[in-house]
Amino acid sequence: MNALVKSATIVDPKSNFHNQTVDILIEKGFISKIAKRISNPKNYKEIKRDNLHVSQGWFDSSVCFGEPGYEERETIENGLKTAACSGFTAVALNTNTNPVIDSYADISFLLSKSNKHAVNIYPYGALTKNSDGKELAELFDMKSAGAVAFYDYQKPISNSNLMKLALQYASNFNGLVCSFPQESQISGLGVMNENITSTSIGLKGNPSLAEQLQVARDLFILEYTEGKLHIPTISTEKSVALIRAAKKKKLDVTCSVAIHNLLFTDEQLKSFNTSFKVLPPLRTQNDINALIEGLKDGTIDMVTSDHNPIDVEHKKLEFDYAKYGTIGLESAFGALNSILTTKKTIELLTKGKERFDIEPTPITEGNKADLALFNPNGNYIFTKDNVISTSKNTIFENKELTGKSYGIIANNQIVLNN
Repeated sequence: MNALVKSATIVDPKSNFHNQTVDILIEKGFISKIAKRISNPKNYKEIKRDNLHVSQGWFDSSVCFGEPGYEERETIENGLKTAACSGFTAVALNTNTNPVIDSYADISFLLSKSNKHAVNIYPYGALTKNSDGKELAELFDMKSAGAVAFYDYQKPISNSNLMKLALQYASNFNGLVCSFPQESQISGLGVMNENITSTSIGLKGNPSLAEQLQVARDLFILEYTEGKLHIPTISTEKSVALIRAAKKKKLDVTCSVAIHNLLFTDEQLKSFNTSFKVLPPLRTQNDINALIEGLKDGTIDMVTSDHNPIDVEHKKLEFDYAKYGTIGLESAFGALNSILTTKKTIELLTKGKERFDIEPTPITEGNKADLALFNPNGNYIFTKDNVISTSKNTIFENKELTGKSYGIIANNQIVLNN
């Protein structure tokens, strides 16, 4: 693949051309030249867009596709197309499939499905067999096959000893253990944040205490085992404080936050719109303020779309019975860029790679072209016309966003929106 990217502003602090508007010549998938102006004598494909910006390709640390087992929600093929059009060149793929991804063969299957795509899949392996929380899965075998971490997606590990054993065992091969931050006995049958809003509309509450107890427990176990822990999608003010204190102790812990938990409060649920039924639930403005502060000071390491396609039959139900989840790849950049600076947005969309041992790709001559193309300016209303996913369960419908992805250049391929 050969191409000439014209008049692009580079957003990459690791590049000598950071904040400069340049042409980028790509030959056979590698950046061969960066300069103010580059001629095109070989008539390569030219890429020109309004207010074009480029950065290192974005990474999402929590993405669900339906395949295998739930292809009606999203196939891997369409999921990777969605990711590419949304600016992502790498996604960590969750295990909530049928069967659950919990063996060497399962990891190999996912990696084979992503062959020849512009977007790379970095699969999770289930932490426990069939993600049932009873017995550790084949962690070392899955690591050998290419699993980047171990996670029972949105399923808490109730057995504290099992979490201890997981952290101790995985530390033998530098394995990354993930623990969903929810204490099941406390959360109970709650379907939204426990607060005055849940009381006023008559829905069962899931208190912030449930998250904080689990985070505190896991951090105590981490300190004991000296393992390596990632806590996905925290949502409360006190969780931020607990992790901040753990990092001051030099514990090997990272965490993420779902982008929708940075924009919406539990007030949205007064309409009983199941698009807002997510896990962890939407919390309060105080929690949002603490999460944003955690992003700014580095306590929270990365953001995720927590992209989770759900078919209409399981989403358009009474609130108590609808499944949790929202799609988010298509809206991720525009949503995050609407509340943070573009510089911070790009930093957060690329920063998570390090934790999952994914090599960064600075925009410099000689490096492989792994680029996100985007326009950081311009407000627009996100509608279902912007959705590429098979499932349409978006929490961001009719939300004003800022900036759009144009697509990616990666793996010797170009994928652009129309």
